Amino acid sequence: MYTIFKNECKIILTDSLEFEKRKGFFYWNSFDLTNFLKDCNFEKSKSIYLFHNDLELLWTEFMSQFKIIEAAGGIVQNKNKEVLFIFRNDKWDLPKGKVEKNESIQETAIREVEEECGIFDLSLKQFIKTTYHIYEENNKQILKLSHWYKMTSNSNNLKPQLEEGITEVCWKDKEEIKKAMQNTYPNIKLLLDGFLA
Repeated sequence: MYTIFKNECKIILTDSLEFEKRKGFFYWNSFDLTNFLKDCNFEKSKSIYLFHNDLELLWTEFMSQFKIIEAAGGIVQNKNKEVLFIFRNDKWDLPKGKVEKNESIQETAIREVEEECGIFDLSLKQFIKTTYHIYEENNKQILKLSHWYKMTSNSNNLKPQLEEGITEVCWKDKEEIKKAMQNTYPNIKLLLDGFLA
């Protein structure tokens, strides 16, 4: 399965008919994706299941409807198991950014965390997962693939990248993370639910 967000709307791509009886189940070949994405600009939240018996074909066809942008970032923890957060656009987020030309995904992940948070003692650990979200730019639908890595750092010299609209960088413990989850993006909730479980 693939889970993709546009705003608070959730799109689940599946090759399983176990969801067939659920509200919001559609066959890919008969689904109007354009209208659904327009609705996501106005509706608070909505979930749909898009079915095709070949999941990889479904994913390829789904991606072909968008301009693809790849990004990478990290869930950074210190020795106290606190997680590094940034505050941007009035929401708590995790550091990440776009892959540049001739740059590996891992290089992007480290560079973006360094730039956005002002820390330089990062240790790159294992790949966690890729998250997906859709947004509009210049009247085009963009599908962003964000690749996430576990990282560690013990830096306390945190410096927000103000020119990128980041106004705060801080370590958060489990209780503070729960509060931050009330003001973050669906993909960050999904990512941290799995990571911190």
